Amino acid sequence: MWRSLNAIPLRKQSLSLLCRDASTSSAPVYDVAVVGGGIVGLATARQLLLSHPEKKVIVLEKENTLAMHQTGHNSGVIHTGVYYTPGSLKAKLCVAGADLAYQYCEEERIPYKRCGKLIVAVEQSEVPRLEALYQRGLQNGVKDMRMIEGAEIQEIEPHCKGVKAIHCPYTGIVDWGQVARSYANNVEQRGGTVLIQHEVIDFSYHQGKLDSGSQPDTHVGVHCAQKDSIYARRVISCCGVYSDRIAGKSGCERDPRIVPFRGEYLILNQNRSSLIRGNIYPVPDPRFPFLGVHFTPRMDGSVWLGPNAVLAFAREGYKLTDVNLRDVSEFAAFSGLRKLALRHLTFGMGEMYRGINIRAQVAQLRRYVPDISVSDVTRGPTGVRAQALDQAGNLVDDFVFDTGVGHLGSHMLHVRNAPSPGATSSLSIAQMIVDKAETQWPDTLAQKS
Repeated sequence: MWRSLNAIPLRKQSLSLLCRDASTSSAPVYDVAVVGGGIVGLATARQLLLSHPEKKVIVLEKENTLAMHQTGHNSGVIHTGVYYTPGSLKAKLCVAGADLAYQYCEEERIPYKRCGKLIVAVEQSEVPRLEALYQRGLQNGVKDMRMIEGAEIQEIEPHCKGVKAIHCPYTGIVDWGQVARSYANNVEQRGGTVLIQHEVIDFSYHQGKLDSGSQPDTHVGVHCAQKDSIYARRVISCCGVYSDRIAGKSGCERDPRIVPFRGEYLILNQNRSSLIRGNIYPVPDPRFPFLGVHFTPRMDGSVWLGPNAVLAFAREGYKLTDVNLRDVSEFAAFSGLRKLALRHLTFGMGEMYRGINIRAQVAQLRRYVPDISVSDVTRGPTGVRAQALDQAGNLVDDFVFDTGVGHLGSHMLHVRNAPSPGATSSLSIAQMIVDKAETQWPDTLAQKS
């Protein structure tokens, strides 16, 4: 049964030192194996070693580099918690996570910019929703937030037009891929192990001695494609877009399902990047499932515009031509996706059209920055969002943990949904995951008094 729970110089790092390919070495028995080398998995492994430095912890990542998918393809924003329901876990984790992220970047000398964010009402009809959002931010404890009028908007963003806006100066930007690799560095510095090119394909339960030199115990065999198996007393999976499929390996229910949505960005030409100083976001429209286009400056000086949100035809469907027949057949058979599509058919068609027609996408952007033209933009990168859906076609907006069935399930903890903003909240999410693991496995992770 699935359960829901309510700039500074960069220190040089070598990924080859962080991630060793141990396919030819005899692996010891680990206390905890973390499956997934994205930002949540790496933050969890780091927190395990902070809380339990005596434990043996290993991270297994299927790709040949860390943070390759959602972590490495997101907008790079440090969010502050304006959008989320007051008192919700998402709001609390985001507000706490932003503080922890800034503190971590300072300690690890990771460059960031606190460039701020405007949430802009461009029409009078949007003002009531903006004011409600402002009250939500106040309840969430968002730092330094204030409401501003049209003239003040242009003092902050000279090229932005709007009737009213929320200014969040505490919002920032960072390279979350770099942060994730720093977490991996922390893991290894504290005695943990990080392995790349270890695609986990199955799990098995073992009781007794694994070899003549070991003590009797219970273990999970973590079986990897074309690699030696890894053995661990407990396993935590943080597998993003594959989280439902991995959870199924220990007998978890199929729902919530992960459906991938591709976000396609435009990039503002370099000679026009001065049009944007900080993040510019729209007022959310509750009629639509996703936020809409926004303006995001990047640490490299570029400015990303967008994204849209369209169904991807593969879990790693970064291009329109990326099609995985197994994934497509699963999506087609899932009634929740069909219900979502029918409910938001017009919205979905519009998103697809704007993905094909740059002029239509620019028209949306010009509502906020009228000086932008089609000649100012080029097609940019894409990302894939792991969106959890239930059978009714609702976006699952809460954290979901699962275990499975039988002896194997009792040794597993699956993070099936860690909703946005997962990167901003990664350190606070990791604390929550480790707290839950300590509660679930007191014999392995005894809580400190």
